Amino acid sequence: MKHIAALQEVVTPWCDGLEPSDAELDAIEAEMPVVLAEVELLDALIVLLDRPASEFDARRIRRAHRRVLAARRDAANKSCPVPPAVA
Repeated sequence: MKHIAALQEVVTPWCDGLEPSDAELDAIEAEMPVVLAEVELLDALIVLLDRPASEFDARRIRRAHRRVLAARRDAANKSCPVPPAVA
């Protein structure tokens, strides 16, 4: 009986380039508030898949949606450069 794995070469050789760089980790950290807000909105919407929406559920979705918009706004404001002050 032949072992197939022993006959094949490694498909993805390990190298140092597989780890995220510091810049990529910083970008992920900068996007994390938006991701967390979107997860909260998704959680609120998933709850409504098997039951009708109540007033409490509608409030929860509105709040989650506002948090997503605020997180996106804050992320967009951080990414644009600040113009230098005019002397």
